[in-house]
Amino acid sequence: MSKGFKLLSLTLILLLLTFSIVGCGQKESEKGGEDDFKIVLRLSHVFNPAEQLTKSMDWVAERIYERTNGAVEIQTFPQGQLAVYKDGVEQVVRGANFISVEDPTYIGDYVPDFVALVGPFLYDSYDEYVEMVRTELVQDMIKRAEEKGIKILALDYIFGFRNVISDKVITTPDDMKGLKIRTPASQLFVDTFNSLGAIVTPLPWGETLSALQQGVVDAIEGSEFTNIGNKVYEIKKNVAVTQHFLGTCGVYISTKVWDTIPEKYQKIIEEEFEKGAAEMINILKSNHSNVVKELESYGVKFNEVDKESFRQATKHIYETFPGLTPGIYDQLQEELKVIRERLN
Repeated sequence: MSKGFKLLSLTLILLLLTFSIVGCGQKESEKGGEDDFKIVLRLSHVFNPAEQLTKSMDWVAERIYERTNGAVEIQTFPQGQLAVYKDGVEQVVRGANFISVEDPTYIGDYVPDFVALVGPFLYDSYDEYVEMVRTELVQDMIKRAEEKGIKILALDYIFGFRNVISDKVITTPDDMKGLKIRTPASQLFVDTFNSLGAIVTPLPWGETLSALQQGVVDAIEGSEFTNIGNKVYEIKKNVAVTQHFLGTCGVYISTKVWDTIPEKYQKIIEEEFEKGAAEMINILKSNHSNVVKELESYGVKFNEVDKESFRQATKHIYETFPGLTPGIYDQLQEELKVIRERLN
């Protein structure tokens, strides 16, 4: 065999080995290689920088970035800088690199039973809701959301019970009649306050305070943390402690986007969002009484209401709201009975 032929054969062997190594590398990459993985996700919500939810989302994003060594970067956008409410959830469903942080009622457009989960006058404490989220009943809702393209990372970023903030002392549903109140553009909120006789005006949050100042609306509804964080107390001085809804947000990402993230990073993301929710609840529990005292120092007065009369006036919503599973209210009440016995 000639030297030239041997050289040619050796060259061909080296080329084949090179192609084989490159090919293996490509296959590993196609499987979602972790070493060079990088994703940037934009997270959007309506809360202002002074509110705890904003701080909590920033903390979670920072910890995820650190624990993934920069592989997962979550850029946070408060105060509706990007799509929020229904538009934000639509971004998720369309498969954008986007995290929507919204009230679970907006997931109700895809799985209606989420509306019942956060329905009117259902919970008496934060802990009841946290326990409810972990029941098989709610876990089934979460699975149905995934079938619609929505991966739920959390449902319990609680920011307090929502109360009616106005200049009027409200104790029964009769006191709500004719009251012009701003709500989010959520059908559950609209139906609830229509049932109470109020005149509902859905507005984006960015327009709410000016509408309140100009008399476009007489009242808004929100938590003490929203009240103090947005200085609503400078405009309206009375809070009727209706606790009509438990204010909570979920965290949602596209299942398509989620499936592109390596499993070890998925675990970190889930752990940090779960940790962030528990952290936020503990902060709110410890801070609530101080916030109430501070609001009172600004001249805000709080009054109790006949909650049972409000509950009876809105109970029909669980039966008439479009798409809800028949008997869902009774199922929730059965779960709550077990939860309350366990908590007490």
